[in-house]
Amino acid sequence: MSPTPADRPQLSAEFRQRRALNWLSLGMLYAFFYATRYNYTAAASYLAGPFGWRNTELGIFETMMPLVYGLAVVFNGPLADRIGGKRAFLFGAVGVVVMNVLFGMASLAVVSPAVWAGTGLARHVVTPAVLNFGLSGGMLLSLMAIVWGVNGYFQAFGALSIVKVNAQWFHVRERGTFAGVFGVLIRLGLLLAFQGVPLIFLFFPWQYAFWIPAACVAVFFLVNLKWMQNSPKDAGLGEFDTGDDADPTDKAPSIKEVLNKVFASRVMWTIALGSMMIGFVRRSVVDAWWPKYFVDYHGAKVLVTYVPYIIATWGIALAGIAGGFAFGIASDRTFGGRRAPVIVFGFIGMAVVLALFGLSDMLHLGPVMAACCLVALSFCVNGAHGMIGGAASMDFGGRKAAATAAGLFDGMQYLAGAFVGIGVGYITTTWGWDAWHWAPIPFAVAGAVLMSRLWNTLPKGRSAPPAAQPQAPARV
Repeated sequence: MSPTPADRPQLSAEFRQRRALNWLSLGMLYAFFYATRYNYTAAASYLAGPFGWRNTELGIFETMMPLVYGLAVVFNGPLADRIGGKRAFLFGAVGVVVMNVLFGMASLAVVSPAVWAGTGLARHVVTPAVLNFGLSGGMLLSLMAIVWGVNGYFQAFGALSIVKVNAQWFHVRERGTFAGVFGVLIRLGLLLAFQGVPLIFLFFPWQYAFWIPAACVAVFFLVNLKWMQNSPKDAGLGEFDTGDDADPTDKAPSIKEVLNKVFASRVMWTIALGSMMIGFVRRSVVDAWWPKYFVDYHGAKVLVTYVPYIIATWGIALAGIAGGFAFGIASDRTFGGRRAPVIVFGFIGMAVVLALFGLSDMLHLGPVMAACCLVALSFCVNGAHGMIGGAASMDFGGRKAAATAAGLFDGMQYLAGAFVGIGVGYITTTWGWDAWHWAPIPFAVAGAVLMSRLWNTLPKGRSAPPAAQPQAPARV
């Protein structure tokens, strides 16, 4: 049954204003975390030239980052639950800045870039890059991959922290809609990477694609240090009953309590496997390899002025935002707070769109049609991802274990991405891009089957929203 307006919390104007400030500070830092993670993906086709890398080498980075990230969010979730979202996020921000600066400093190692000949699958390096400091090509590749992997470790604190903080600011009846806002931040970060990075290349060398976003993270580190608070109580607004099954006391949970709540639950592991299926689709197509696809398959030269790429960039962003809100509002208002039904529909949509995408290239319908398929895929992928990462983790983790739940769900998604990185690099180098669209379809179907098992599942002990508004203490 759909919730009535009375089922949703009535909040004071002061509470809403302070939550908006908290959310804006936190959200913008999270968006720039994405920009300092996907700047590599947007820059991959530019980096391949001077370093002499093919898709197999590029795939190492697309494996190292999600592998480290996926492990880090699982293991660091209990830590973030223990120390609080603000400390965890600020710690991660410092590491992200340092790693992006170090990655860009690899430009100092190149004396002269590699020389290429041929096109398509026949394209090959004629003269390898000449390097400084006695480095070989393999050694430089390894060092850069390690730096990018360590960046993944620090990036992991972003998702954990944003869910940990907002689990204390949003009632269970608001969290589906919150997941839509969560999707806006993800899309904004990807837009900053996929549109901003090619724009940087018009004016600066490649290393600035890593240094400029790092500088933005540093700015929002300072903003959050000043204005972001872990909870309404920390902001001087008193206790807020979020309506989930968390213990409302101030007692910090023990590691054992957090681990038992998350890792001993069949529901949690089912959602985690569903998230893994999203990872196979998301990391293989809509969030990682499509800029390189336009360069290799459709012959794009300058991405920032290539019309199909522009359509895909903005379309993926806007459709991802629309999907987040559509899925979130539907889960809150049509399905009464149940997340699984809309996630199932998302998986079905992914399978259908991927099949249409493959047929589009088989029939040579062109890059604009490819861009439209990517846009439709973004709607389905990001709608489902927002439900798992932005709503289900708070619902089933509660205020005390939200970061651990988010870590498990996000970690499984990125561990799937680790397999995808090398896999897509191998597939596209060996068989070409015509084989790219079809591989994720079985994972979308498996995800629909998995999540259908939770169709009627709600958090245990979910309560009605508090009748009273959270109020600030009296001022004297």
